[in-house]
Amino acid sequence: MNKVAIVSGANQGLGLALVRGLCRQLGDQAIAYLTARDRQRGEAAVQQLQAEGLSPQFELLDVTSDESVLALALALQERHGGVDIVISNAAARITTELAPAQQVAQFVDTNNHGTYRMLSGFVPLLNDGARFVVVASSFGSLRHLPSHLHHLFDGEQLTLEEIEETMDTYARLVEAGQAQAAGWPEWINIPSKVGQVAAMRVMARQMREEATRRDIVINAACPGLVDTDASRPWFTDMSAAQSPDQAAGDVIWLATLSAGSTSPYGELVQHREVLSFQHTPH
Repeated sequence: MNKVAIVSGANQGLGLALVRGLCRQLGDQAIAYLTARDRQRGEAAVQQLQAEGLSPQFELLDVTSDESVLALALALQERHGGVDIVISNAAARITTELAPAQQVAQFVDTNNHGTYRMLSGFVPLLNDGARFVVVASSFGSLRHLPSHLHHLFDGEQLTLEEIEETMDTYARLVEAGQAQAAGWPEWINIPSKVGQVAAMRVMARQMREEATRRDIVINAACPGLVDTDASRPWFTDMSAAQSPDQAAGDVIWLATLSAGSTSPYGELVQHREVLSFQHTPH
């Protein structure tokens, strides 16, 4: 049976490189969906890869829309019965030109609620042997937050909905100018990435028994510093940055772990190594 792969936010940068890499690795025996919220840009990206001799397919997907995510999930279920690889990659950019209060709501809606929508919409579609990867960052570790906030993102009873609520509360604090007084970092990327990794961990915990039985693996990936339009404004030295195609390699490794792989599972992984979520390294 042909494998079915889907990458969100895939019309440029890392997302485009992920689709390219999946097409090359899986070959003609797979169907790789390049998704984007803008049809014109998405179809142009598909044409770019087709010119390289690859054969992805385009589907419209806006991770800020419940309806869009569920519509695509339903379409793929009807078309294929399930999916084998999901890479939740769509992310909003933050700009240095706007105050955090002016962009935090959209940032959280795309990166955090978007991750929640992808988990909610596509985990139920995972075939036996499927792999689900949330593209996040090494900033998504609790060591980047003060300890009094850790319980909001870590706990055996924590639910996805509670993380959603925490992220909305955080966004409101930023908009009100009260986040730093409450101990949150100034850079809104850090709480957002912690929330993404925490959501993945909750889903992995809830799915563990079934995932073990059905050879399903769920993880988050930090691709490392990637030279893209989104990264350049935030890092003065990009000399060590990878190209999108270089960075895609380790994410694709995680998304195509061989059958029977039991680890990493429910982890944040960078360059094929597990990063600790909870503890400060000594």
